[in-house]
Amino acid sequence: MKKFFISFFAIVLIQFSFGQMLNPVKWTTKIEQTGKGEYKLIFSAKVEKNWHIYTQTIVGDGPIPTSLTFDKTNKDVQLIGKPTENGTKIHSGHDPVFDIDLKYFENDMVLEQKLKVLKNTKLKVAMEYMSCDDSRCVGPLSEDFEFDLTLSGDPQKKTDTAKIKSQGLNNIDQQKFDSAVQAAIQTEINKDSSQQAVVSSENRFGKPLQDCGGNTETEDKSLFAIIILGFIGGLVALVTPCVFPMIPLTVSFFTKRSESKTKGKFEAFFYAFSIVFIYFLLAVPFLIFDISPDTLNEISTGAPLNVFFFLIFVIFAFSFFGYYEIELPSFIANKADSASNVGGMVGIFFMALTLAIVSFSCTGPIIGSLLVGALSSSSGKLNLVAGMTSFGFALALPFGLFALFPNMMKSLPKSGGWLNSVKVVLGFVELIFAIKFLSNADLVAHWGILKREVFLGLWFLCGAGLFVYLIGKLKFPHDSPLQKLSSLRISAAALALFFTVYTAYGIPGNDLHFFSGFPPPKFYSLLKTESAIEPIKNDYEGALAQAKAENKPLMIDFTGWACVNCRKMEENVWPDVEVLKRLSEKYVIVSLYVDDKKELPESEKHISEIFQGKKIKTLGNKFSEMQAKYFGANTQPYYVLISPNEQLLANPRGYTPDAKEYTAFLDCGVNALDALKK
Repeated sequence: MKKFFISFFAIVLIQFSFGQMLNPVKWTTKIEQTGKGEYKLIFSAKVEKNWHIYTQTIVGDGPIPTSLTFDKTNKDVQLIGKPTENGTKIHSGHDPVFDIDLKYFENDMVLEQKLKVLKNTKLKVAMEYMSCDDSRCVGPLSEDFEFDLTLSGDPQKKTDTAKIKSQGLNNIDQQKFDSAVQAAIQTEINKDSSQQAVVSSENRFGKPLQDCGGNTETEDKSLFAIIILGFIGGLVALVTPCVFPMIPLTVSFFTKRSESKTKGKFEAFFYAFSIVFIYFLLAVPFLIFDISPDTLNEISTGAPLNVFFFLIFVIFAFSFFGYYEIELPSFIANKADSASNVGGMVGIFFMALTLAIVSFSCTGPIIGSLLVGALSSSSGKLNLVAGMTSFGFALALPFGLFALFPNMMKSLPKSGGWLNSVKVVLGFVELIFAIKFLSNADLVAHWGILKREVFLGLWFLCGAGLFVYLIGKLKFPHDSPLQKLSSLRISAAALALFFTVYTAYGIPGNDLHFFSGFPPPKFYSLLKTESAIEPIKNDYEGALAQAKAENKPLMIDFTGWACVNCRKMEENVWPDVEVLKRLSEKYVIVSLYVDDKKELPESEKHISEIFQGKKIKTLGNKFSEMQAKYFGANTQPYYVLISPNEQLLANPRGYTPDAKEYTAFLDCGVNALDALKK
């Protein structure tokens, strides 16, 4: 009995480990008999939210298309035409990442194949597919199906008698489960070499020598960051000429017009709440509209949209400089102002709406920056709602705060020319961001007009212009005469000077850690330079032999030819000076492409145990199985640090855009190997 429970527990662990594998696509099948001996095979995919699966027809170097392969040796089945495909949510068009025309399905996908049966038989069908979201891809994955096909039967009767042998990652059929139980029980009883055969796949690399590495929750960080940025944006909007003068006037209006101080404070608080609610409502349309992750990704990478944002930010910048005003149509403000005369809470709400409308010329550019930053992230909808609400909260905060403590208003600085100076400074900031958007478009379209040196040169001019303005040597249309330089203005000028000098320092090719991720990568330069890192490709055994010869740790880079985030890591994180130092001096690197279609030699082809009968026939299959079998993962990029004797040094890590975190991960592996040597 003890042996049984031990074995049963082992099988539960096996199932649990399978459950950790990521497979966002679940397939079901159905047979429809359309005539005597004629059938229609239906393959239905349920795709998880934010993921998609690709069409059967992809031309060029792109993602793996969905494909059905029918047993050609079965002469008793004749296929009628080619498989048709459909779905409730189809996207098609040019993909800027892969630079080809793509068609893919979200939510679901249905494949149908008509066929004629010449005599009773069983038909085997192999399916291969890839699924991606906006930051990672899974696959290629494959599943095998087997159908019973007969000549007899009522043509009108629909049957679901397919005997399906699925190779999906999360489906363990009863027969294989029973076999696994029996194998585990036999292993426990025999205590012999068969035990090694069962657990060798888990123990080949062992447990991590050091409990470090691993990924943190980047989504929570992203959401927290957008909330902070929204709040800061609201505080900045407060000190613009459109909003700041309204604070004492509005609070005084509520506290003085009411019969009691309590009622006045309540109305002021409701006014502040209305401001927060209005900015929340501005984000609601983005929740209603169907904005897919790829649409959000296109916002941050597509050339046309980035050029559009470049133009918008330039227009906003010159508006801040005072050359013209950007305002919403006057009839909107007039209607909101008229509605504010209605008594009670409705009138107070429309007073808040009037403030939001008339202050648009100052808050619009800030909100625009927030909108682009939020929608460019993987959780764009949630981030936008959080950011807009946070912006409204910061904007409304002084109205509620001064209503509660009216004496604090005496400490507010008086309105004056300094408010216009704030607008001008924001104008320079808008120009800096506009250049970044143009750079995004240039990188995607390969125009070559904003190489790294040109980009930094334009930033240098913006920084220099801001510095000259802050010290009073540059004037704009609405500036008041500058009597003297205040301490705040001197501090701002010092920051502008630092920005200018630091940007100039990066023009010759020096690293700019403070600007990491903003300028174009160092290889996108007027100065032609070769990559400092050249990983060994698709040769694990050769890389391991080199690691042994040099007595260095080996970094396994599970990657893919169609993996977008893999390229981001290679182009943005690996060139970081600290990361580069460790990768080039401390490690041997091997890149294993899980979607490589190179055929394996016949001697290496086999049936996978971890993938429940999947045939391993390509180099990509081999590496995909290796990643899943030994490390319980199937997404890329995925980085594993091992010793020359194949001992796991640290917890594996996935996509890590933060160079400092990635450096710490690499240091963890080096320290673990040093401890192992001792």
